[in-house]
Amino acid sequence: MTFASGWASGINAYATVFILGLLGRFVGTGGVPEGFQRTDVLIIMGILALVEVVADKVPVVDSVWDVPSTVIRPIAGAVIGALIAGAQGDLLTIALAAVGGVTALLSHLSKAGIRLAVNTSPEPVSNVGASVAGDIGVVGVTTLAVLFPIAAAIIAAILLALMIWLALALMSKIRRGWLWLKQRWTAPPPVDTRT
Repeated sequence: MTFASGWASGINAYATVFILGLLGRFVGTGGVPEGFQRTDVLIIMGILALVEVVADKVPVVDSVWDVPSTVIRPIAGAVIGALIAGAQGDLLTIALAAVGGVTALLSHLSKAGIRLAVNTSPEPVSNVGASVAGDIGVVGVTTLAVLFPIAAAIIAAILLALMIWLALALMSKIRRGWLWLKQRWTAPPPVDTRT
């Protein structure tokens, strides 16, 4: 459950907590931390998940959004892992927090790299398609993590391996996307020549 939730956190940490909370609260599945099931947490995570889903569909905005997410997503994966372990501070808690955090970091970096490569494409269809695929993956893997943790871990491992392979295969486009994003971010403002 920790590994699969870590993978999902690397794609959309807010949606992962939201889905876990909904399943724990309304389906009554075990293993979901009580704090995720609180009404205030569900509302806040639902709103943040929706903001991320929308931001993720807009080229450039998605890559800019990924910058602070490089810190947020791995921390969320680690916290989810620790809470699933019971957060006792023992070796199991530390191990599961590390699994969740490292998995979230790897899936996030792969996702962010792939999206940079996709952003170099002039049409918006591939960007939205990649985003929707991530949304479906988060919902599916997180739901499976609660209901069938072993199957979810296997699927998350396959998806993570595919994402890493794709990111490595697209490395030249990722570099081009990074330069393109950097130029857009640091470009000087246009000079008004009418005066």
